[in-house]
Amino acid sequence: MKITCLAVGSRMPDWVDQGVQEYARRIRQSLGFSLIEIPMAKRGKSVSIARCMAQEGQTMLDRISSADYVVALDVAGKSLDTAGLAGKLEDWRNLGRDIVLLIGGPDGLAEECLSRADARWSLSTLTLPHPLVRIVLAEQLYRAHSLLQGHPYHRE
Repeated sequence: MKITCLAVGSRMPDWVDQGVQEYARRIRQSLGFSLIEIPMAKRGKSVSIARCMAQEGQTMLDRISSADYVVALDVAGKSLDTAGLAGKLEDWRNLGRDIVLLIGGPDGLAEECLSRADARWSLSTLTLPHPLVRIVLAEQLYRAHSLLQGHPYHRE
């Protein structure tokens, strides 16, 4: 199993890249974690948000295999605590499939991406800026993995 995160947006601030890289380094070997940036569609007066989201969504869908298990990060998705995420991580391993996590841009994910998703996961009911979601996601994957490994990083 490998976990790939497809995230809309590029040219993140250094603090975002550094945060993601720190946790990605910790889980890259054990979870095969990687983050792929999807260019954000150009917004403008003559281009609708729906069209931009559809373009971003199509780019994401083009990178997903039919065999992949897709999890859309969505505020309306299922909330998990750390133990719940650790259990999901174990379930994902047992699937024997690669996992693709989708992070939308400032306008969210295209409906086609939500429809393709096998599951929806909510990090929070709060509205989080999409760059911050990358760091929270990578840290939570590391935390869940640490819990499964009996590593003392996670304290209850």
